[in-house]
Amino acid sequence: MKGNMSTMSRAIASGALFLLTAVVQAQPVPPSAFPSKPVRIIVPYSGGSSDVTARILAPKLQEVFRQPVIVENKPGANAVIGTDYVAKAPADGHTLLAVITTHVISPSLITTPYDPLRDFAAVTTFSAAELGFAIYPGVPANNLQELIALGKAKPGELNYATTQIGGNQHLAGELFAILTGAKFTAVPFKGGGEALGAVLGGHAQMYFGSLTSLIPPMKNGKLRAMAVSGDKRTPALPDVPTFTQAGVPNFDVRLWYGLLAPAATPKDVVERVNSVIANIINTPELKEALAKQGMDPLLMSPAQFGALMRTDFDRYAKIIKTANIKVDN
Repeated sequence: MKGNMSTMSRAIASGALFLLTAVVQAQPVPPSAFPSKPVRIIVPYSGGSSDVTARILAPKLQEVFRQPVIVENKPGANAVIGTDYVAKAPADGHTLLAVITTHVISPSLITTPYDPLRDFAAVTTFSAAELGFAIYPGVPANNLQELIALGKAKPGELNYATTQIGGNQHLAGELFAILTGAKFTAVPFKGGGEALGAVLGGHAQMYFGSLTSLIPPMKNGKLRAMAVSGDKRTPALPDVPTFTQAGVPNFDVRLWYGLLAPAATPKDVVERVNSVIANIINTPELKEALAKQGMDPLLMSPAQFGALMRTDFDRYAKIIKTANIKVDN
């Protein structure tokens, strides 16, 4: 009898252990279990502001995750190569994509092997940068309304330097034309430095660019400040109005920066990364680092970031269609 009881007890204990193991295995991996290996942040450019911001974040993420966080550049084909790489990466959160606003602009201009919305999980935004608008001092316009009048009186004669056809700066110029009815000509250059240099030298008349690059020549008079994007004036240029204050409302062209993951990435992993970055961005050290790049912190939940991408995708697609912008693949 004792033998039978002992055998029965072992069977019950064994069964209970099996059930407990099954229950534990069925539970989702808690956020604290992520990451379990190095995390890679793919930058689909060779450099630029998205690379800078990724490298600002990486060491701070590494401190929290206690895993290496590696920034890896995969440039090419207007950011398509690196972006497609992440779209097809394992959806476990260990491969992230550093994106800027052009992520939702490019697919309206070129053919991409991925859908910018459906093939990615929005993780978080972490910063945004407003644009400034300046003109060569030789242009006979002292404010935005005088410039608009000039653009209407002499359609297409004034030009603005831009970094690429279909890029954020180019679309800023096209949106400005749509909102005001003034006509200007876009002249593309290889990079922001070359484009700004053309305006400083008087070879182009206008420039939409980052405030970081425009504040010095605006302050020293080498360029005449017209306006800044955003809801409020920048403290560095308190006398320069916003576009709305200067009579051109709805000029929303801020450049946002964020992180995406492959579409099927577990929700708890996405929320874990979002939470960690929110804590990092809220520190004075990171706010100061972003400010040096001409950026402000921009924190959004995954749902908010997803909604922003959908809104901007539709908005920029409409600008591209209205302006009839074409880019060769």
